Amino acid sequence: MTYYYEVWVASRRYHKPQPLTYSSDKNIPSGTIVSVPLQSSVITGVIVHSATAPQFTTKPITNTLNLAPYPIHLLELMDWMRYFYPAPSGIITQQFIPSKLINKAPIPPLVDCSQISVDVLPPLTRQQSIAVRAINNNNGTFILHGRTGTGKTRVYLEAVKTAAKQGQSSIILTPEISLTTQLVNNLQRYLSIPVVLMHSQLSETQHRSVWRQILESKSPVVVVGARSALFVPLSNLGVIVIDECHEPSYKQDQSPHYLTLRVASKLRELTKSKLIFGSATPNLSEYYWAEQKNIPILKLTELPIRPKNFSIQIVDIKKRDNYNRSQYLSDSLINAISTALNHKEQSLLFLNRRGSARLVFCQNCGWQVLCTRCHIPLIYHGDTHEMTCHVCAYKTTAPSVCQKCGSVNILFKGIGTKSLHEEINKLFPQATTQRFDSDNKKSERFELHYNQIQKGNVDILIGTQSLAKGLDLPKLRMVGVICADIGLYSPDYTASERTYQLLSQVIGRVGRGHTEGDVVIQTYMPDNPTLLAAVNLEWNNFYHKQLAERKKFFYPPFCHILKLNCRRSTQKSVKASSDKLVGLIKNSGLKVVVMGPTPSFREKINNRYNWQIVLKSVDRQELLKVINLLPSGWTYDIDPVNLL
Repeated sequence: MTYYYEVWVASRRYHKPQPLTYSSDKNIPSGTIVSVPLQSSVITGVIVHSATAPQFTTKPITNTLNLAPYPIHLLELMDWMRYFYPAPSGIITQQFIPSKLINKAPIPPLVDCSQISVDVLPPLTRQQSIAVRAINNNNGTFILHGRTGTGKTRVYLEAVKTAAKQGQSSIILTPEISLTTQLVNNLQRYLSIPVVLMHSQLSETQHRSVWRQILESKSPVVVVGARSALFVPLSNLGVIVIDECHEPSYKQDQSPHYLTLRVASKLRELTKSKLIFGSATPNLSEYYWAEQKNIPILKLTELPIRPKNFSIQIVDIKKRDNYNRSQYLSDSLINAISTALNHKEQSLLFLNRRGSARLVFCQNCGWQVLCTRCHIPLIYHGDTHEMTCHVCAYKTTAPSVCQKCGSVNILFKGIGTKSLHEEINKLFPQATTQRFDSDNKKSERFELHYNQIQKGNVDILIGTQSLAKGLDLPKLRMVGVICADIGLYSPDYTASERTYQLLSQVIGRVGRGHTEGDVVIQTYMPDNPTLLAAVNLEWNNFYHKQLAERKKFFYPPFCHILKLNCRRSTQKSVKASSDKLVGLIKNSGLKVVVMGPTPSFREKINNRYNWQIVLKSVDRQELLKVINLLPSGWTYDIDPVNLL
């Protein structure tokens, strides 16, 4: 007898929205993981349900894998994602299931931690106790709004412990892989259940092995990781935590363009679990919708450890008499670093710019070094003496003469993390310094050095936004912000919000009660309202002012947004395609507001021209209908976190 089955296949090469039909001479239950042929390859799939005999010839299932049944709620989540974040089903399935799973020797089970002695958790503060009771006594979604240092992780631990006692597993997401080491260390100190790390830096073999261990586990497990860890195959899920939930990295920038917070909400609904959004600086739209839907907002303002002396100083960059010993570091900042070194404590310098020089040009004629593919300024990297495009990765050697007039008066201007590192080494040659940004080699990644940093073996840390988030370093005394205005120059409606979040987060690395704390903020705009709100912890005032502005100009949370992008080889063709699509949308009768078409923020990338159309609507379904109208060659991002 021949049986037929609808199968989701984990392959980017399968672009249809519906599952594929395969045959077998065995009666196979739904949720069984199988190997199936697709074109010339054999890939992994999962049986959705049985099917009636089709009117076409089917291929047989290659193999039934000797694995535990795949959780049904994840099949339902896949199906929901196809409609909420439209994308080919093969790409969506690949988020959930590895493409290559084969029958091999049994994977060793996760370590039994039940007999391992763990540290006693510190006592809860009054506000932590209130939050823990609210979470333990109710299913649903919670926003844990706690200023930095108030112990949000402590609340997560209690929720996870309670779930484990009930035989349930938990997922804890972080926005950066660099934060996972700290979190895993904390969890392993206090929990007697396995803690598993799942993120994109694992090799394919490691990923498959951990994935199978999670699927086969019969006991509670805690999975820690970045965005993709949300899709792990846990069968009895009790708690989902999204830490630093305001971070843009929770939005996937390639198909499917899902927002982790929305997918987590649907997963919570399907599993009847608890969902905790934790942040010191919640996303404005998420906070607004929580208020509208009466989602509990649990606030933490009390520091578990009594704070010691803490000061914040704002330095006006325009007043050059503040800069007598360095072009980029004020006297106040240099003194604060010296004080930290004298106390054998750490300093953190935050600069959200990579490289050594941001601008390279001829002082004689004004010629500037631009990317030949993207027509944007190349960034100079002094360690390799190369000019690099941070969009397409084009590289060339740094110029010694002007290519236009032949002058040797080439100016390297502006500062990045690499040149800041060099400056610090000149000023403090006796100090141990380390730089952390996306230019780091694999061996230089922060998570690999966390234990040494946590012990205080690095005196001065230098880096971009990855150092601003979630770190708790007991020996950190001083934070310096080299230029607090960088984000405010971004031509996007989220610029003020993102600047507020970053400044609040980086300031919050100190003043946590471990040591005395000093913050020095260098800025061209010392009276800027966003900067002052972050310094003075004026969340409510900032929130309501931003909401009023968003409402006035019709931006989220008062509308939904769809961003459409077109890339062509010439400006003429990209403009013609854009104009044609705008006409189609306006004649469709759909209730949308059309902005554009306009050149994208980066108009030229890799020798191709990019234009965009932004659509707004109070009804998200109207935007989904637009996606169905798109001609070939157009890409889309629904619910984008910015419009750049």
